Amino acid sequence: MTPAARLGAAIDILDRVLSGAAAEQALTSWARASRFAGSGDRAAIRDHVYDALRCLRSFTAMAGAHTPSGRALILGSLRAAGQEPDEFFTGEAYAPLPLSQTERNALSVAPEAGALPEAVALDCPDWLMVPLKDALGENFTHVLQAFRERAPVFLRVNSARADVPAAIEALADDGVEAQPHPLTQTAIEVIGGARRIRNSAAYLSGLVELQDASPQAAVAALPLRRGMKVLDFCAGGGGKTLAMAALCDADYTAHDVAPQRMRDLPERARRAGVAVSIRNGKALIGQRFDLVLLDVPCSGSGTWRRAPDAKWTLTPDRLSDLVKVQAEILDGAVDIVAPSGAIAYMTCSLLDAENREQIDAFIARNPGWHCCAERMFTPIDGGDGFYSALLTRE
Repeated sequence: MTPAARLGAAIDILDRVLSGAAAEQALTSWARASRFAGSGDRAAIRDHVYDALRCLRSFTAMAGAHTPSGRALILGSLRAAGQEPDEFFTGEAYAPLPLSQTERNALSVAPEAGALPEAVALDCPDWLMVPLKDALGENFTHVLQAFRERAPVFLRVNSARADVPAAIEALADDGVEAQPHPLTQTAIEVIGGARRIRNSAAYLSGLVELQDASPQAAVAALPLRRGMKVLDFCAGGGGKTLAMAALCDADYTAHDVAPQRMRDLPERARRAGVAVSIRNGKALIGQRFDLVLLDVPCSGSGTWRRAPDAKWTLTPDRLSDLVKVQAEILDGAVDIVAPSGAIAYMTCSLLDAENREQIDAFIARNPGWHCCAERMFTPIDGGDGFYSALLTRE
């Protein structure tokens, strides 16, 4: 495919996303229906789509449009990159149709990047400006600017199987270039050949797992000790379960309200050389654990570099619903924590409503509990936005 044809495909996919389809779903559907596209084409189109979604407000404004569309987003992206739209909007060989006079007129009066209002320039929904400023303080602008860029690719070195130098060397054998990351001792950042990871011997043999550096650091700070009973209550795919198991020899149990999310966990645990039990809700009745990890459902506001469409679909009502679910999960965990045990509460959110305010409300509802440690990571630290708090009984 030509560069112009790739932009044409990105426009079609973006229109599907703007009509309500999830970005990954729209990309997958297009790829299945477009067998002529090679892997390089699919990767380039994916980049165009995600770059446009990260910068939806600013690209729309720079195209002179009042509402986002696939064409407006691609026009805005070309203008932001200093490229001439007429070179690509030719209508030839699957390229986008030539610019209309209306589009030319809009472009002629559209503001430059430096003249955009703050919320538009930072690609932030208006209703989230104040909550994010409250949460991030002086780092607000830097973090929001980071969300407009692509996220780094991080791997977690399975310390039960290899050390960082050995993992980096094994990855290099398969054309994946990586380097240690200072956020935590198990994290390495991929700086070349990221698309080769899943077929690399290091990945297939369990030496490394895909995992952002921030949750790696949060897990590394947990008070794990040999032989303790640990429950990952909202396990999802089980990444944090495996991270804990690689750090400390203990009794690990994974649970999720949607068990299908854990379908790959047994194989991943086998590959990593660690033991994990998988239990449903009824099997937890009467059980008590020394540590209960709650990586609760959240807005995902810390992961907007990776899932930028989530930024635009989050609403105040949706956030309110999530806060209620988080409170219910926290309160329910009290009954399965041993008397001297602890709750580790985690979100991939930067919003106070899901983080410190949630912890304060839990302590107010449950006398005798207190927060003995907490930390919020932001993209300034290198990884995703992530919050972790450790709760214990007095």
